[in-house]
Amino acid sequence: MNPQVIIGQTAFVNPVLAASGTFEFGLKFPSVANRLGGVVTKAITLQPRVGNPPPRICEFPGGILNSVGLENPGVDKFCADVVPRTAKLRCRVVVNIAGFTAGEYGELAARLDSEPVDALEVNVSCPNVREGGSLFGQQPRVVEAITALVRKRTTKTVIVKLTANFVDPVETAKAAEAAGADGVTLINTLFGLALDGNGRPFLGGRTGGVSGPALKPFALFCVDRVAAAVKIPVIGCGGIMDAADALDFLSAGARMVQVGTANLVNPEATLEVWAGLKAYAQRNRLSNWDKVVGRARRVGG
Repeated sequence: MNPQVIIGQTAFVNPVLAASGTFEFGLKFPSVANRLGGVVTKAITLQPRVGNPPPRICEFPGGILNSVGLENPGVDKFCADVVPRTAKLRCRVVVNIAGFTAGEYGELAARLDSEPVDALEVNVSCPNVREGGSLFGQQPRVVEAITALVRKRTTKTVIVKLTANFVDPVETAKAAEAAGADGVTLINTLFGLALDGNGRPFLGGRTGGVSGPALKPFALFCVDRVAAAVKIPVIGCGGIMDAADALDFLSAGARMVQVGTANLVNPEATLEVWAGLKAYAQRNRLSNWDKVVGRARRVGG
């Protein structure tokens, strides 16, 4: 079988990625990273960010709420200190970029264009500080503008990571596609709130993002709809804990998957997902993933 997946100009050796924010830069577990399709870095912003005060994670039945607050070293330090080390990994490195104005996304894309990284994942789940704090990703016209700006400033593969918070991701996926995105990732975390025993917000950042198994049914629903609506590849994520989950996302139309929360429980979760997918392909004598991808609609879904 040929497990390779191509998105834009980037060829991934297999369809499994470690999701942004759950595997740092792939440097703590290189033996894992080197056997994956790739690693998506934690979000990188123009300036360093210390992130939110603790506590940053709250567990609940079915998943977690996280409120990290985009802690990162900033793009200059990332390029100087981190990229020389990620360049030694034997997998694709996808840099997740986050901005607080549309222009910041363009600046990040331009700054990273000459660096030895393979692709950019444009995180549009950030608040637009110039338009009252609404998420960039909640407005199709803004997603289109940011994608076009990033596309203009980089020669690298551009993947847009979409939110499903109070927006139809079909519309934002179409906007990203129209502006030249090579692919879309969905879904990002959903809004959530946890309270302590005194009825006060538990997380240091007050609210957080829901991830883990509880997210999977809705994430699958979104992937199924978006994959049917656009021609560019979809990368599915949201509650993937094992190979059976990953297979569901491929069946719903995703070309690749990202494993996130599972990494916090088991650093080798991504490898186990890939091993399970590979075993399924061998049992079913697949020559590639085409017979699996999108089959939920082909069988009357």
